[in-house]
Amino acid sequence: MNKKLTEKLAPGHSTCAGCGIPSIVRTVLGATEDPVVVINATGCLEVTTTLHPYSAWKVPYIHNAFENAGATASGVEAAYKVLKRKGLIKKNVKFVAFGGDGGTYDIGLQALSGMLERGHQVLYVAYDNQGYMNTGGQRSGATPMGANMETTPSGKESFGNQTDRKDIMQIVAAHHVKYLAQSNVAYIEDLAKKAKKAFETEGPSFLLVLQPCTNVWKYPTSQYVRIGKLATETNFWPLFEIENGKYVLNLDIKKPKPIEDFLQTQKRFKHLFAPENVEVIKTIQKNIDRKWKELLKKTSNK
Repeated sequence: MNKKLTEKLAPGHSTCAGCGIPSIVRTVLGATEDPVVVINATGCLEVTTTLHPYSAWKVPYIHNAFENAGATASGVEAAYKVLKRKGLIKKNVKFVAFGGDGGTYDIGLQALSGMLERGHQVLYVAYDNQGYMNTGGQRSGATPMGANMETTPSGKESFGNQTDRKDIMQIVAAHHVKYLAQSNVAYIEDLAKKAKKAFETEGPSFLLVLQPCTNVWKYPTSQYVRIGKLATETNFWPLFEIENGKYVLNLDIKKPKPIEDFLQTQKRFKHLFAPENVEVIKTIQKNIDRKWKELLKKTSNK
């Protein structure tokens, strides 16, 4: 493995085969030459990189609870500013908080909101695998409609998760941060460019990164890049950024593939292809088409 990629997060952790989280972390941390402090909410990344008495981290690292990554990052960044003002620290240090969708969309939303509102110089990175994967695959606010999860199982009485995903990008945008972006681990160069921009932004910044989960989405471990790309090629997961309030579309899919191409790759959606659930797929497609049109209106591309 390239030494530069592992100088901040070492190999030897225990993420699942086919998990893209290490690629997300290494790409983000590799986007700056400055020293980095990592704040990590409880979740897949934390439990797989800090197996006592070992650690895969080669940078200062703080593990905090599910709900308070934003608050922890705020405190550390504020303390750094005081120490730097007193001349006790000379270096320019970057602060990065990592959280899954459970610790970002749901449990950690209050702390994230406070961090953004106060304007702390922190990059918050949400790796979105669309459920509470660390605890067995329960539904989260990021779980898409129709997904078969532990707390929203499909069966005779239900087609799985009944609601659409929470729009965390719009929630963060409402805090008037100068830079936020939606990315995808299957488009690693796009993620690297956005991470560099985020580090260079004054004040808080936010990256939302799609992270296909082989364990709960249920697909072969070799397929996470293919499935990640299908998410974008079907407009399920557009690549865009919001810089100083201006929307920019990073990849304009001229001929999007039908959402069935994405759904049929994962067993969490297998039940949707039963005759009685045809209308659910149609509803999912209508929602995607509507959101895509709304995004096009907001971006500079249209």
